[in-house]
Amino acid sequence: MFQQHSVTPAGHGPASAEPAAPCASATPVVPGFEHRRVQVADGVALHAAVGGSGSPIVLLHGFPQTHLMWRHVAADLAADHTVICPDLRGYGASDKPADPDGTAYSKRTMAADVVELARALGHERFALAGHDRGALVAFRAGLDHPAAVTHLACLDVLPTQDMWEVMHGVDAAVGFHLYLMAQPPGLPERMIAAEPDLFFGHFLDLWGGDRAAIPPAVRAAYLDACRAAVPSVVADYRASAGIDLEHDRADRAAGNVLTMPVTVLQQDWGAALGFDARALWSAWAPQLAHRTVDFGHFMAEEAPERVAGELRKLLAR
Repeated sequence: MFQQHSVTPAGHGPASAEPAAPCASATPVVPGFEHRRVQVADGVALHAAVGGSGSPIVLLHGFPQTHLMWRHVAADLAADHTVICPDLRGYGASDKPADPDGTAYSKRTMAADVVELARALGHERFALAGHDRGALVAFRAGLDHPAAVTHLACLDVLPTQDMWEVMHGVDAAVGFHLYLMAQPPGLPERMIAAEPDLFFGHFLDLWGGDRAAIPPAVRAAYLDACRAAVPSVVADYRASAGIDLEHDRADRAAGNVLTMPVTVLQQDWGAALGFDARALWSAWAPQLAHRTVDFGHFMAEEAPERVAGELRKLLAR
């Protein structure tokens, strides 16, 4: 998908980052951003698009996408912020380590990647926004690294513990993939790898409110990336039925909450599944601004001006 350029850290010191050469392919890019490959853990480097100047904000993509989902919002925010858009570990052009013990794709591990990425780029403190899977990583970063995350936005997701608690009955069939990828290693990977474009394309078609928001070249880039990442995408989801749930339950039992200002943008899932999203989020985020929106799941592409505007409001808090 992108040309890859390894960066070797000096000794065992801080992670290093170097500009990558411009992409030689016609793959869509975030306008005006440069591509970097940053070492964030032993054997793991993230690909990131970086642009703009000013106070930093990191934008984390969802499933089944890459950092490209932020292309419009990132270009807007770059007018007065340093914007960092990585591919999460296991996705896009970032590394995809094996997961022998079920921890390589825990949201705790992936959140640590993000904090190290920002630090390697010179930012000890930063705002953080995530969509879908990226929002779960952002949520965990906010809980585990409150000194680093100044502001937090989560788009169209529920925290892991709450998500599993509200899924029930036939109305939960829309989340069949959560249960499929929660199965032990082997079966889900083989099933998805047999028809990856059909599987991942299903969600791009089903969840979007405006298909024109994801043009053919971007859709093709998403499918190319997912086709090459089936085991790691499954491992990411499998973690949410195991270690991620354990971490959320431990934080809930300890009374841990998000201490920074939080904005949540969310479709009205509660109407179908019978829950109050604002109430669920309020239990985690005392400084919550919750917005119910009327556009589709891929909101950063369907309504980028609205999303960028909400992020600016968050950063002003």
